[in-house]
Amino acid sequence: MFPNYQANSKPLVIAHRGGAGLWPENTLFALQEAAKSGVDLSEIDIHMTRDGVLVAIHDASVDRTTNAKGLVQELTLAEIKRLDAGYQWTNDGGHTFPFRGQGITIPSLNEIFTAFPRQVISLEIKQTDPPIVAALRETINRHGKSKQVLVSAFDARTMKVFRRLCPKIATAASDPEIHRFSRLSRTYLERFSSVKATAFEVPVEAVTARFIKSAHKKNKRVDVWTVNEVEEMERLLALEVDGILTDYPDRLMNVLRTNKPPEISA
Repeated sequence: MFPNYQANSKPLVIAHRGGAGLWPENTLFALQEAAKSGVDLSEIDIHMTRDGVLVAIHDASVDRTTNAKGLVQELTLAEIKRLDAGYQWTNDGGHTFPFRGQGITIPSLNEIFTAFPRQVISLEIKQTDPPIVAALRETINRHGKSKQVLVSAFDARTMKVFRRLCPKIATAASDPEIHRFSRLSRTYLERFSSVKATAFEVPVEAVTARFIKSAHKKNKRVDVWTVNEVEEMERLLALEVDGILTDYPDRLMNVLRTNKPPEISA
């Protein structure tokens, strides 16, 4: 299951939203630039349009990232595609907006899978009502991506339904599953965990050496989000995390090339 993801011996560089600190998030442009830069995979967020098309966008609305306002699930794909997904991106506090008017749009998941037929992609299900699990399964299967995706959601019910419908597709632990495993780990009872996830995607402030060791005992990956500072990257690499989600994959790749992580004292 998901061999391309688990076979890596080095920590994975995971471009959070395609590298949101470098390019307009969750766009085909960002994913293409991230791939060219050498990341191991990108992470994107999924919602559904009014006419039933899965698209890559983090928020339930288009307000924060585009030149328009409105809920994704109340807009058709045609309406979504007319929006400028690079409109709000800035890296200097709003003095300049270099990607405005460059033709960058919100991509459908179909577009992404077509553009990257062999690349591993991490998919986070953001929309829970109405549910989009069945549509996601159909899209993954139609593109033959079942061994090249890792599917996650904070919502426990969403993950339960997805695993029932897609038992052979790799998933990350839901938020309640992470908390439950963490409690068991702290009391050295991780052997009693029955979590079915392939990976734990853990917020940086919550990850500990004990959690990582416990997860590895259960043959689970530990990927940490969202890590943008070099010092934090070095600390996590010393803890032997399996992957780091970052808005700045260039920083992480530079750390992996040039830095030897500091040793963590017992």
